[in-house]
Amino acid sequence: MRAVLQRAVNAEIVFFDPDREEWKSKGMIKSGLVVLLGIEHEDTEEDIDYLLRKTINMRIFNDENGRMNLSLEDVGGGIAIVSQFTLHALTKKGNRPSFIKAAEPDKALYLYGEFVKRAGLHIGKLISGEFGAHMRVRFTNEGPVTIILDSKQRDI
Repeated sequence: MRAVLQRAVNAEIVFFDPDREEWKSKGMIKSGLVVLLGIEHEDTEEDIDYLLRKTINMRIFNDENGRMNLSLEDVGGGIAIVSQFTLHALTKKGNRPSFIKAAEPDKALYLYGEFVKRAGLHIGKLISGEFGAHMRVRFTNEGPVTIILDSKQRDI
């Protein structure tokens, strides 16, 4: 499981509703994190626990001295979570990315839902993307601060 954390001063997730042929907002957060979450076929609930613990406790928010010393919980920030299978793109061969490492939709939907549910137990303001939908994620990256976490490569 892979996550890209981006510190943001605001974020909104909108998705296209094909029945109404219009874009709909899933909600907005103010200061917090945008999390792009990629799930691969080998992932389990252990990967959720690891990434969620790291996401919530990662000290990437500034303290009163301007040092990155505070976590998402410390600052009372919100979180916007978006499923992103393209994080597992293989690009070594040719110019067309392969997504064979990404989890099948049923498994990815379950693990994504669990990640969102568990995040909601810790974070007050949470919005999540519409799984499998065409979305637009609008946000203002602060810093910019972007951190990559991978449950299979814990040394990055």
